Amino acid sequence: MRHFDLAPLYRATVGFDQVAEMMDRVLASENAQPGYPPYNIEKTADDAYRISIAVAGFSDDDLSVEVKEQALVVSARKSDERDAKTYLHRGIATRAFERRFHLADHVRVEGAVHENGMLHIDLKREIPEALKPRRIAIAKPNTSAVEKDVVDAETVN
Repeated sequence: MRHFDLAPLYRATVGFDQVAEMMDRVLASENAQPGYPPYNIEKTADDAYRISIAVAGFSDDDLSVEVKEQALVVSARKSDERDAKTYLHRGIATRAFERRFHLADHVRVEGAVHENGMLHIDLKREIPEALKPRRIAIAKPNTSAVEKDVVDAETVN
């Protein structure tokens, strides 16, 4: 088990609290988060992403997708089965789970679709206008104002 002490980082930096907290969270959850259910994260466009989670055996009513405090929380709880089935082999895991994904700033969930045993969650990063890069036009110097000052100086002398 690896353990990193980030205290020197906190003492030596100012304004990088989010980076240190993110590293702390990743290192802490590295061993804590199980591999169930398997998932993919894909980039579908420049500012669009899709998380696909394998949720075979769960219905739409068993699944929950929520956004809480910049975290996407996907959980599932199998409802009680009304009919008691006798399995000879049970290879499809339908145990309850909760999977968390930390969302970056300005990322919002656009929607979720459950089809063919896969839960697809579409995300989009929307950068506010105030944070987008903008081009500043460079103006040419006003030559008439300079010439006017020169002319006024000559008439005074």
